[in-house]
Amino acid sequence: MVLDAGELPAALQAPQALSDTFRVIDLCGVLLNGILGGLIARGKGFDLVGFIVLAMLTATGGGVLRDLMIQAGPPVALTDPYYLYTACLGAAVAWFVPLRSRPARRMLVVADAVVLGCWAATGASKALVNGLGVMPALLLGCLTAVGGSMIRDVAVGQTPAVFGGNKLYAVPALVAAGTQVAAIHAGLPDAYAMLASTAMGAGLCLLAYWRSWKLPVFADRSGMSGMSAGGPAHKPAGEAGPAGEAGPADHA
Repeated sequence: MVLDAGELPAALQAPQALSDTFRVIDLCGVLLNGILGGLIARGKGFDLVGFIVLAMLTATGGGVLRDLMIQAGPPVALTDPYYLYTACLGAAVAWFVPLRSRPARRMLVVADAVVLGCWAATGASKALVNGLGVMPALLLGCLTAVGGSMIRDVAVGQTPAVFGGNKLYAVPALVAAGTQVAAIHAGLPDAYAMLASTAMGAGLCLLAYWRSWKLPVFADRSGMSGMSAGGPAHKPAGEAGPAGEAGPADHA
């Protein structure tokens, strides 16, 4: 049930539209994830259709899933034309520019971390605006940030990287969403809550990347570890970047 405006925390009674700054970050995130999806397509040797499809899935998948679960109208990615156009632009960048240099990959890592925090905070805030509780807000915040990469990995036949064995990614998203929920319930204005949440998520993501922080994985001691009905399990999608080296696709 959607709460009336009077029942919402004061920080959420402002207009739902993000400030211009966060909208720019949002669209930059769509562009970045479009590029990352395109780089996966490049590594797989896909054609132009594959580039565009993977770019759109990576760039908009999490937000579309969030909006469908909230059921508050059509997904923003389908009502705002800038999202799909920007995702296609990301595919074009990946098509024409290899982005294999170390500075380029470092730039992608930093930008990806900032976008992760921003998207997680946006998802959590949108859940609260629509009257959902704390746990759904955390779920939707995390899903907004990592959902696109999960769909992309499944689309190319790989285990989603966030399922384990890779650097922390879903955890920083969860921290960013939790910071957003806590800040809003504490009465902090939404714009300041977004800033704090984005900084928390981005900072933890970058620390995890450069210090190679990972969650422990389950070690099957029965001798069947890594086996499936058809043979050895696929290697997680994030264990190598699109160019075959560690990159911003490495996450858990």
